[in-house]
Amino acid sequence: MSRLAKVALALTALAAYLAQASLFIVGEGERALVVRLGAPVRTENTPGLKMKAPFLDTALIYDARLLLLEPPAEQVILGDQKRIEVQTYTRFRIVDPQQFNQSLRTVEQARAQLAQVVSSALRREFGQINLHALLSADRSRVIENVQREVTEKFRPYGVDVVEVRLHRADLPFETSQAIYDRMKSERQREAKELRAQGFEWAQQIQARADRERTVILSEAQRAARIAHGEADAAANKVLGEAVGRDPGFYTFYRSLQTYRQSLADSAPTLVLSPDAEFLKTFKHGPQIAAPQGAR
Repeated sequence: MSRLAKVALALTALAAYLAQASLFIVGEGERALVVRLGAPVRTENTPGLKMKAPFLDTALIYDARLLLLEPPAEQVILGDQKRIEVQTYTRFRIVDPQQFNQSLRTVEQARAQLAQVVSSALRREFGQINLHALLSADRSRVIENVQREVTEKFRPYGVDVVEVRLHRADLPFETSQAIYDRMKSERQREAKELRAQGFEWAQQIQARADRERTVILSEAQRAARIAHGEADAAANKVLGEAVGRDPGFYTFYRSLQTYRQSLADSAPTLVLSPDAEFLKTFKHGPQIAAPQGAR
């Protein structure tokens, strides 16, 4: 290779190196800050191929899209001294690379400071409300206050905080278990009261039913005794009239009653003398008196 060719090759390499050192690309959704010896020179907000002074300028590329901050859950004390575990997510955008570089420099540093500011604003706002308000429509107002405070604090840093929202808000396990145990004991107490009240009602119903049963039985027994007495009176009247007409019939009737009572209580076999007075009716039958005027 000749000397001229070597010089041409060296000049080509130098030109390529100078071009690489003086050109940079700003992609879609990016912003660039050109810094010369540590001092900001200009900001490139449009995509494309850009120029900078070689060896003197440095192009710092920042993402202009929405960035997400999702810190781990933390415990927050509410105004009624209850503890809840809160996890937030924040969306932000770098709108001024120069201010961002002078105040925060890197996205990691911005995330760290933004997490602290969100946590501080969240604790301040949640410390003024109770759990009931957090579960009501006031929750949106509280979150809007947090977002407004964070946005105002980060605007001088060249960062626009677009959204601050709650990812979740749960009671700690110990608090949830205590609330569950308290609710369980209250339900058990209510169940015992209802059972006792039901037992009392059952006793009242049973007593009322027993009282009504006693009254009904007493009235039925009284009515039965009255009917039985009236029937006995009618039977005695019929019997008296029959005796008045035929005294022999009364004697025969009494004998049949005697047989029924005696034979009903005896053993299967009854031993009697054939000439016993007891068997007179069995042997001869009823004594029928002759009609008056018979010859």
